[in-house]
Amino acid sequence: MQDPVPEIGLHVVPRYTAVTVTVPFWLETAMPTTLTLKNIPDQVYERLKAAAEAHRRSLNSEAIVCLETVLTPTRIAPSERLARARELRAGITATFRARDIDALKRQGRP
Repeated sequence: MQDPVPEIGLHVVPRYTAVTVTVPFWLETAMPTTLTLKNIPDQVYERLKAAAEAHRRSLNSEAIVCLETVLTPTRIAPSERLARARELRAGITATFRARDIDALKRQGRP
């Protein structure tokens, strides 16, 4: 195994074993923790690598952003959520009755 590349925390491992990416997982209330991902599928690794390049980030930074995006909920104020719902409803001009919805659900079914 080669020495890790410090700026991205990437260990290059021969392909017949695994690809390992060390990812610091930042917690708001604690010191950074190191997370090692093993046996990353080639397709996932290549997509992460391409995304990092497209966003001009290191693999490490891109992995952190991906984890934060999936695991950290976006907090929307109830008033903002309600405003969005009202805006969506205002854009719908048709009225739907329960029987219309049932007919549309059955449409195209055997």
